[in-house]
Amino acid sequence: MTNPLIGPQATPPFHHFPIEQVETTINAMLSDARAQIAKFEVEDTIDWHWLARIEALDDELSRAWSPVSHLNNVCSTDELRSAHDHCIQALTAWHTERGQNEKLFKCYQQLAARSDGTVAQRTAVEHAIRGFKLSGIGLPAEQQQRIAELKQNLAQLSNDFSNNLLDCTQAWTEHHEDASQLAGLPAANLAVAKAAATAKSLAGYLLTLDAPQYMAVMMFADNRALRERLHRAFVSRASSAPHHDAKTDNSHNVQQILTARGELAELLGFDNYAQLSLATKMAESEEQVLNLLNDLAQRSSAQAKAEFAEVESFASELGLAPVQPWDVAYVSEKIRQQNYQLSQEELRPYFPVDRVVGGLFEVVKRLFNVDIQRDDTVATWHKDVGYYHLLKQGQPIASFYFDLFAREGKRGGAWMDDCRVRRVDESGTQLPVAYLTCNFTPPSDEIPSLLSHDEVTTLFHEFGHGLHHMLTEIDVPAVSGINGVAWDAVELPSQLLENWCWEPEVIPLISAHYETGEALPQALLEKLLAAKNFQSALFMVRQLEFAIYDFELHAETRAAATPSALEKLAEIRARLSIVPAVAENAFPLSFAHIFAGGYAAGYYSYKWAEVLSADAYSLFEELGIFSEAAAAKLFNCILSRGGSEPAADLYREFRGRDATIDALLRHSGIEEAHV
Repeated sequence: MTNPLIGPQATPPFHHFPIEQVETTINAMLSDARAQIAKFEVEDTIDWHWLARIEALDDELSRAWSPVSHLNNVCSTDELRSAHDHCIQALTAWHTERGQNEKLFKCYQQLAARSDGTVAQRTAVEHAIRGFKLSGIGLPAEQQQRIAELKQNLAQLSNDFSNNLLDCTQAWTEHHEDASQLAGLPAANLAVAKAAATAKSLAGYLLTLDAPQYMAVMMFADNRALRERLHRAFVSRASSAPHHDAKTDNSHNVQQILTARGELAELLGFDNYAQLSLATKMAESEEQVLNLLNDLAQRSSAQAKAEFAEVESFASELGLAPVQPWDVAYVSEKIRQQNYQLSQEELRPYFPVDRVVGGLFEVVKRLFNVDIQRDDTVATWHKDVGYYHLLKQGQPIASFYFDLFAREGKRGGAWMDDCRVRRVDESGTQLPVAYLTCNFTPPSDEIPSLLSHDEVTTLFHEFGHGLHHMLTEIDVPAVSGINGVAWDAVELPSQLLENWCWEPEVIPLISAHYETGEALPQALLEKLLAAKNFQSALFMVRQLEFAIYDFELHAETRAAATPSALEKLAEIRARLSIVPAVAENAFPLSFAHIFAGGYAAGYYSYKWAEVLSADAYSLFEELGIFSEAAAAKLFNCILSRGGSEPAADLYREFRGRDATIDALLRHSGIEEAHV
């Protein structure tokens, strides 16, 4: 019988996805999985074939759950959310139960004692044994039970956090009968606001807190009061602020999450939650992480203060003194225009999404000798979503879904996730399939989707993640693609690919004016490159503020004492912030990365991996941006190897040494005079 969530094909049945069967199907699969595990754990022969059968069981469950989880993120409905939320509880219980199974643990120990097996197989077993230990294997029964309860609670709390944030973001709107209050907004954003109003049977324009619309208002709207209203609404999302529904307040959720994490860490033998987080990371200690972050903060601080002083001075000239948080992006854009004769909106017409995508595919082809072809025969969940194959010498090696535009019911941000993972067994090879998701301004009837250069880099970033998943040559699912990769190294391929967006040799490939077809003119290209590091130190300090906040918060998260998320934010701001914040700014309550997205005590990963990616790109700077030798090393040492070996070892094999901070400082424009 065909599983209704998987279907007979290589891709999920998105054309008629059976939401009404999700709960019953997942529960039936879990019941069957328990029965199979009960047989596996008492078998006499524990060998690599035994492991492959376990992997097949896990993969079937993953293939069924993946589309449910993904659809809940990209086209959420009440029915789907209900099914998803119920299944989260069942799946969490299953994974904890697996992790505390003594008989199964002993089977893995037998595998670990073998002297044969591939590197990938042995690493998969090592990771599994680590997973058992992080589930409380060997602890007294009452402690194991408490760990199971905590993991169950954390899964529910994180899920509630995401739901509250999505609901709050989508509930807030501001309606304008005409455009008189919207002066300065680009035509593309006005068109989107008009379409949003029409969709609600309203005349005029409807502003929302979707990221593309919010950023457009912050950067371009001349109406200061309008900017203030949107800013206050955005930074207080999922809080108790009066302009939001109290039902979406994440304050209690966040504190409960921290309390549960602290208790979990103690039960597993760690001093705090940051130590628990580092058990699966490339970084070796709390001190190592904080040393990197504080070093970067010290190097960036003086330059960031100078950059903000320029904002304050220019704001005064514009009659906006004292500068307020909702003025910063607006004034900064004016400074960019004055200093570089360049506006983000002046660039946007040269980056229609279809041209950028085509250029991205060409860059990937030149680097890795793969072709990318669209396949309109594969069903998707929305008319704007495309499906593509990666081909090497005419043969498919992977596929991906491209879902690029913001819409109602879709979680904000940009991300890559796996739909299918590479796996090889007697029946053949299952090729990897990725979900690549962004939230760009959608096309209107008059104007195609036009990207800012920042959005171009976002697209390249997510495709870098996709390549890590799709170009893998590892056949063991647990360490294939992005699976098993240390979290603080997983951003290496994504941040690395961003560099090509800035290369004069690449710009003609990704740019063509949507009306004339003209590539980005040389004069604009020179301005773009000159402005590359505009306010780079301010951006650096802002990211470090997030990372240090996250890591220190979780380093203080213990069973005996749980820090206040908002009080810790105030402490970090007093120490690091350069840009002022309004009193109702409750950033942690919308910080999904660390409370719902897997980055708890791990947001530092972006800077950690940026050290790696900048250092890695320096090899391409030395040998040529399309150097076959450099691309081959990247493929052979990083992209094809997945999580089959420690990230530090793979990087040393790629670069011949450990990464240094020098390239990051140079790429970021952090000047030695400010060090």
